[in-house]
Amino acid sequence: MGYILLIVGFVLLIKGADLFVDGSSNIARSFQVSPLLIGLTIVALGTSSPEATVSIIAALEENAGVALGNVVGSNILNITLVAGVAAIIYPLKVESETIRKEIPFTLLASFALLILISDVFLQTVSENLLTRGDGFIIMLFFAIFLYYIFEVARNSRDKVKSETKVKSTWGKNVLYTIGGLVGIIFGGELVVKNATNIASSFGMSDTLIGLTVVAIGTSLPELITSITAALKKESEIALGNIVGSNIFNILFVLGITAVIHPLTVNSKIIVDIIIMIILTGTLLIFSRTNYKIGKFEGAFLVVVYIIYMIFIILRN
Repeated sequence: MGYILLIVGFVLLIKGADLFVDGSSNIARSFQVSPLLIGLTIVALGTSSPEATVSIIAALEENAGVALGNVVGSNILNITLVAGVAAIIYPLKVESETIRKEIPFTLLASFALLILISDVFLQTVSENLLTRGDGFIIMLFFAIFLYYIFEVARNSRDKVKSETKVKSTWGKNVLYTIGGLVGIIFGGELVVKNATNIASSFGMSDTLIGLTVVAIGTSLPELITSITAALKKESEIALGNIVGSNIFNILFVLGITAVIHPLTVNSKIIVDIIIMIILTGTLLIFSRTNYKIGKFEGAFLVVVYIIYMIFIILRN
């Protein structure tokens, strides 16, 4: 039965993502907002919903390994596999705003997380903790990001006024977006729940499950949405979804998770966070080459993810 529900989850994810990209990109144009912005906000928040759900539930069940591993593993997968596959399908355009602000902001958020969980190294205490106070600090960073997004929304209106208006009705686009979001969320939950149960039956540890099965499961919306956007040549939505999802995962998901229930941090996860920072820097470097992430860079990122998977499986 678990395998059948897993397949149903995949179907919901794929169809939901297709409807979501269509609806959200049309809404962006009808409101004279750039596709990049819609990728950074609505699409990113929608595809980060499974991460938020899983991490909060895991924290309440005092399973910090799954809660943290889910976010860090998802971000690494987004930077490597999601961005890589999307770029192989259709080169990802990188606007100057993305280079100057969004990707560096992801780096800043990653460094802030690393500092906040390095209690043993920085304060000579017995264990690393992501406390409720740390959660509020992370949420403040999220508030700053939202303020920036609203400023971009206001300034981007003039830049897209010349675009052709969408032919489909506004109500239809809203229906597509909401229906797609519902499919993504429920599909992601089905995939994660059943994939985790199947993995547990094979004797995998909680930390490994968080970094692999759960991270892959909760990142399926980002993967499917970005691939769908790339196939439709909506590369700005694909890249905005990836960058926005990573920011949402760190600042919103981990922030609200820590506020609800403090997390005890396994020291192994620090290595993964450092890898996440290095890969984010790599994405920034790639994005500076001709203002796009091409097929070669995409193939490299996919190979890096395969190597990373081998590394964490052997490590655990």
